[in-house]
Amino acid sequence: MDGVTFEDIEGEGLERWLAAVQEALRTQTYRPQPVRRVLIPKPGGGERPLGIPTIRDRVVQTAALLILQPIFEADLEPTAYGYRPGRAALEAVREVHRALCAGHTEVVDADVSQYFDTIPHAELMKSLARRLSDRKMLRLLKLWLKAPVAEPAAGGGLRYSGGKRATRGTPQGGVISPLLANLYMNRYLKVFRLRGLDRRYGARLVNYADDFVVLCRYGAAEVLAQSRRWFVQMGLTLNEQKTRVCDGRHESFTFLGYTFGPMRYRKDGHWYLGAMPAKRAVKRIKGRIRQILRPTNQEPWEEVVADLNRVLRGWARYFAYGTRLMAYRAVDHYVWERARHFLRRRHKVPSRGTKRFSADVVFGELGVFQLRRFHLASPAHARV
Repeated sequence: MDGVTFEDIEGEGLERWLAAVQEALRTQTYRPQPVRRVLIPKPGGGERPLGIPTIRDRVVQTAALLILQPIFEADLEPTAYGYRPGRAALEAVREVHRALCAGHTEVVDADVSQYFDTIPHAELMKSLARRLSDRKMLRLLKLWLKAPVAEPAAGGGLRYSGGKRATRGTPQGGVISPLLANLYMNRYLKVFRLRGLDRRYGARLVNYADDFVVLCRYGAAEVLAQSRRWFVQMGLTLNEQKTRVCDGRHESFTFLGYTFGPMRYRKDGHWYLGAMPAKRAVKRIKGRIRQILRPTNQEPWEEVVADLNRVLRGWARYFAYGTRLMAYRAVDHYVWERARHFLRRRHKVPSRGTKRFSADVVFGELGVFQLRRFHLASPAHARV
């Protein structure tokens, strides 16, 4: 929002620029700039608002995070997996699958409605003050919570919201926001444990950012009802359209891009409780493949295949758990189809190009990454 780029900072001199930031912090004259609102598509439809701070504010937030994260990390419940050092989403996926296979099949599949945008500032500041006595740091955190949000106005220019009058929200996109979101969600995770819901209902709670599932041996409806009451007390609400109770032995549910639930072996037809890439995850990777292999892409093939392989390898690394061969086959087939059409148009081949650009050629001499060649470990599952 201040128009300052990395090139401007290098031109001014990095050391000089950092010294000016340090002096502003020391003298308490530092004030955050408005964050720039950007809307990105959500996997389930609609748009997700992000608040992008300036370079200066991101640098200061990063410095604060280095100090604050070890302090608050010690307090976070082990059931939280999002945005934590040494933890990854795949660990949460494995934990959900293990619990399901261990008989925790009554599932609360929940989503907090607009979590980042509705965290109450006053209650969040209380959570921060329980561990922080440094008033300057608390003031700094409050300044970031009260930073105005700028977005394009319908008639041109910018429209501002938030600011000093704002009482809720920590914009997604800020460096410090994930820590603040984890800290406030920790209230729910801690009371869940202290009130003994895990013991009373044989419940295993797995949380990632604003998403969580509770896998119970029994009493999932009661767990959901109690959770709903606690979130209301926290000033939050569950998204009722995305929150439900299901029987994991007979119904599927989706968490962190994976679908969990009953699946059937194609070879002998027996049922098992599995985990596999969700249909939406396959649809999203197809969209990214389509974008790279669009007809208007005039980049050299070496750059095209490098971009394509980077996306495919990243997807394969994340979706490397559970039953995934069918998803891999679907993505491989789509890659071949799109690559064949892309190359046929580029080289003006009059035929469909199935011989000149066969799957062996595309995944062989043309260097496209093939998911089925990716290491396939034995799928994790359990008989029902």
